[in-house]
Amino acid sequence: MADDNARRIQLPKQVAVLNVGLGTFAEAIRAQGAAAVEVDWRIPARGDLQLVAALTRLYGRLNSQVEAANTEVIRRLDESSPRVVGISPARAVIPDLDERMVLHCGPPLAWDEFCGPLRRSVRATVMMEGWAQSPDEADSLVAGGRVILDEANRHSTVVPMAATVGPSTAVFVVENPQGGNRSFSPINQGPGRVAWFGVDSPEAVRHLIWLRDCAGPVLDEALQAAGPLDLFSLIAQGLLMGDDVHMRSQATTNLFLRAILPHLVGLKDRRAVSVARFLSANHLFFLNLAMAAAKAATDWASLVPGSSVVTGMARNGTSFGIKLSGTGERWFTAPAPPVEDALYHPGFGQDLAAPDIGDSAVLELVGLGGAAAAASPAVANFLGGTMRAAVETTEAAESICTGRSSRLQLGFLDFRGSPIGVDVRRAAELGVTPAINTGILHATEPLGQIGAGIAHAPLDCFRQALLALDELLA
Repeated sequence: MADDNARRIQLPKQVAVLNVGLGTFAEAIRAQGAAAVEVDWRIPARGDLQLVAALTRLYGRLNSQVEAANTEVIRRLDESSPRVVGISPARAVIPDLDERMVLHCGPPLAWDEFCGPLRRSVRATVMMEGWAQSPDEADSLVAGGRVILDEANRHSTVVPMAATVGPSTAVFVVENPQGGNRSFSPINQGPGRVAWFGVDSPEAVRHLIWLRDCAGPVLDEALQAAGPLDLFSLIAQGLLMGDDVHMRSQATTNLFLRAILPHLVGLKDRRAVSVARFLSANHLFFLNLAMAAAKAATDWASLVPGSSVVTGMARNGTSFGIKLSGTGERWFTAPAPPVEDALYHPGFGQDLAAPDIGDSAVLELVGLGGAAAAASPAVANFLGGTMRAAVETTEAAESICTGRSSRLQLGFLDFRGSPIGVDVRRAAELGVTPAINTGILHATEPLGQIGAGIAHAPLDCFRQALLALDELLA
């Protein structure tokens, strides 16, 4: 009997629980006064056996190959130093741009699949080029194949919202000396009823002509005098001044204007006054420059074979697509998502909103936009109104990214680097995709921007890309 007592189990007086699974188990333990720590765990890839098998290979025997490629991709994203060197007519600098071609955002699609805002923007550019005198005539030219439509990304070009580019459009020329590559983006058109917001009115067309014939040449002269400007240097400063450099770019715009102001006022061209007025009223002016910088970095990174990092992300109001460094130029697409967590202008709501649109999602791939939500109190207003929600958005991006920027720092997070390098393995495994800070256009009427909010990239794009990478490397 004494031996039995010696072997009797003594229950602990205090219990601490590590809970993996349903949170209600941990809540029940805590309700009884004991400590409980919850592990954030979920079934990988939501239990999809095909995806789990692919993840097993890509995290298993193929992992060293993928990680080596990812390391190089992250290095390129982090070390690229794109510089704006001037402004030029698109035909003079954009490769393979046909004389009767209009470039649009997102993956390629047929004219009859274009959403309303993008269709109207194409018409405005066709009229700006002088190929048509009315929207109906422009529509007829495009529908009849007498104007070629192509994705801007294929030409190293990115356009925000519903903006389009024709041969005479004035575009920023951005050079990445590390990769020896260039990227391009049109001058931001500013607020109001303008073409990049899906308006094809005579006023919108005249504004495009003014940007081409006045703002472009004047700003190019100022930029030539200023010399090449390091865009990521300006972006890094803007993040510490409250920008996410996607939804909000006021601070970074002001830094850019400060850099060119002495050269702008020094011009003898009288048109500089009207250009200065335009710049002072355009708080999103730097957006297009940031997009071109991100495009230059991701294009260089996309040349690395065998990587699981996303190097292209864009939407055209109809479809949403991503490109993977390891699979070349192929788009993986799904329907364009709605914009959520939105704040609308008075009189507008979700029922009038167009789906997510534009190439600006490339910013989320280099640590900006949703990835940098924690840098911007202004963006927090779209995420429940608290900085905690903004921090959670950045932390969600961190969960699917494979690196951190060494130069883009987040002040509210003790200056840690912004997350870069979205890994399709992590996105597919966790069921988490990038949150994209974006504007909202009216779906059916040429009324311009009606709000702003957050769009979430469709998970199906990442699942497709994961399976394609697995097939390529297996």
